[in-house]
Amino acid sequence: MREPAWIGVDLGTQSVRSVLVDATGTVLARAARPLTSRRDGSRHEQDPREWFDTVDAILAEVSTPDVRGITICSTSGTILLTDTDGNPTTAALMYDDARAAGYLERIVAADPARWAGAMQPTWALPKIIWLLEQQDAERTSTHLGSPRRVAHSADVVAAHLVGHPVATDTSHALKTGYDLIGDRWPREAFDALNLEPGLFPQVVLPGTELGQVSKAKAQVSGVPEGTPIYAGMTDGCAAQIAAGALAPGAWNSVLGTTLVLKGVSKVLLEDPTGAVYSHRHPDGGWLPGGASNTGAGALTAMLPGADLDAFDRQARELGPINAAIYPITGRGERFPFVAPKAERFQLGDLPDDLHSYAAVLQGVAFIEKLAFEHLESLGAEPVRSVSLTGGAVRSGYWNQLRADVLGVPVELPASPDPAYGMAVLAASAGTSVTRTAERMVRIDRVLEPRPQERLTTLYGEFVAELDRRGYRG
Repeated sequence: MREPAWIGVDLGTQSVRSVLVDATGTVLARAARPLTSRRDGSRHEQDPREWFDTVDAILAEVSTPDVRGITICSTSGTILLTDTDGNPTTAALMYDDARAAGYLERIVAADPARWAGAMQPTWALPKIIWLLEQQDAERTSTHLGSPRRVAHSADVVAAHLVGHPVATDTSHALKTGYDLIGDRWPREAFDALNLEPGLFPQVVLPGTELGQVSKAKAQVSGVPEGTPIYAGMTDGCAAQIAAGALAPGAWNSVLGTTLVLKGVSKVLLEDPTGAVYSHRHPDGGWLPGGASNTGAGALTAMLPGADLDAFDRQARELGPINAAIYPITGRGERFPFVAPKAERFQLGDLPDDLHSYAAVLQGVAFIEKLAFEHLESLGAEPVRSVSLTGGAVRSGYWNQLRADVLGVPVELPASPDPAYGMAVLAASAGTSVTRTAERMVRIDRVLEPRPQERLTTLYGEFVAELDRRGYRG
């Protein structure tokens, strides 16, 4: 008999990726296709119809008759409007689209206790109001009042595969304003914002069956007709599953253009600053974390065209330096503190680009350490291990540096991508995702921390400079 397998799909910003995984966690096939985006200042959007052919193509590359389920993740806060059949009627406003920032004050006023300090300009809810008002202004009298729906990008792709609109999941619904504690849409606040209840989809837990692959899509994609489509999570949570960081004390740190931390807590962590927000754990409890505006993006911004691989090799010989850069690429910080006016700064002398490279790496590691300290101050369990994922894990020097600064072992998962995490979630349908991940997720390497007195001293100076500038409150 053939062994069962599951497909995970990651609907990202620059590409769609899929992976086919068996019950042991072995990757049987991978596929990827690029996506195009349109950027114009604070605006960033995609044509959702491009997703359909792209997803069909990658599924055709990885699918087999043994597929038992598919789960999809997408970027957090990416939103669009559809008709009642699930067909897109607007562009998809991407996770970092900030065109609706002017609506933030109105939203907070509708429910200050819920959203003051928590709602952010790039979250989905402000963009939904902007889309609705733009659509109302453009609609003709013939079409005025025709039904419409709010949908996240993963919802639209799932609907494409099953042939009808589907529910959304608690993870994607978070930045759309869903009340995770009350397990409902905040109707009173939505009434104050003139948002009709019928606009919003039903919300289910990740791993819930949304529907089955239709006959038409089976013929195009090669996925067997009737294959279940399960509710997914946002890409950050998907990477956390891929890293196996699903028990209290274990954390996933995703370092790419920006830095994102995800962990586990039995109780909801309350953060009055709004820097930390929490998703629901599929097995119960919470997945607290936050997303910083600092990260590896500072390297390409500060050192355009540089041979970063060469710098990485040279940094091994250089070792820790007496300098650090607060590596923010624009203006404003959101985690581990909220500081709209935060700007890049440096400590110490930087005689050349190699030292600037090393200073950025140290600065990111310091922000990462500060983030964990902030989470622990809110009641999170002490950090005992950190799984590293994201593009930055290609730097072996940086991986060891982060272990040294954090003072805990760091783990490098064998398959750390979000699509893999979605395959694990699909395989856990009806059971515990934590136990399924224990069986499927493999750790490739563990790096132990080394004492570095120079880094400890510099970290104290770095935090003191953040405080002197008033960034931490």
